[in-house]
Amino acid sequence: MLDAMQTGAPPLVQMDNIYKQFGGIHAVEGVSTDLYPGEVVGVLGHNGAGKSCLMRILSGAMRASSGQIHVNGAPADMKSPHDARAFGIETIYQTLALANHLDAPANLFMGRELRTRFGNLDEKRMLSEATEALRQLNPNFKNLREPVARLSGGQRQVIAIARAIYFQAKILIMDEPTAALGPSETAMVADLTLKLKQEGIGIFLISHDMADVFELCDRVMVMNKGRNVGAFRIEDVNKDDILSLIIKGTLPDDWEPRGNSR
Repeated sequence: MLDAMQTGAPPLVQMDNIYKQFGGIHAVEGVSTDLYPGEVVGVLGHNGAGKSCLMRILSGAMRASSGQIHVNGAPADMKSPHDARAFGIETIYQTLALANHLDAPANLFMGRELRTRFGNLDEKRMLSEATEALRQLNPNFKNLREPVARLSGGQRQVIAIARAIYFQAKILIMDEPTAALGPSETAMVADLTLKLKQEGIGIFLISHDMADVFELCDRVMVMNKGRNVGAFRIEDVNKDDILSLIIKGTLPDDWEPRGNSR
């Protein structure tokens, strides 16, 4: 990530001066941020701070009132999630957007099913491709034919992540990926996140979990009342600094870069 920044390579994503208004309500006010290959950027803030709205704009689920988005240095007009996927942007929502009654292959290819040359669903190929994709992320993944409602939260996360990676996502938006998971499954999802980072995928991580933030993120951006109130390298802030930004919108009065302290 630092190499890409130091060599002047364009970021994977550049969001410039993004605004979103709902009538007289300013949900996002002049926010700018960026993301480089192999980097995890935490997007933090209270509920209603604007972080989810900003990421929904990037995902194509919502249109900005004004501002610009560039992907790999080129202008990107996100009119829909389909447009975002065309730019290599995939979102893993907290709710995972999985169909509980369908199995893992059907969920992985939902809306983008593989078909035979006769136009029929190619279930054999989808099972084979899903098996490979899931086991690349988790070699112990089993129960591919079980309805996902019967799977653990961690297994469901693997399916959602595998779906994004299979369709060649270069930019992931992860919304509270470890919410409601137990310790072992939280650790598994954290390991997957670091693996994706090593493969050069850029990740925006929305999280309230400070342990996740300090374990996984290279940088953090904190939003408060629709504004970006601070963006820092993770080694320059500690948990109290971030909480101060989340709650008050400002750093502690005696703040200075923390170096490697926590």
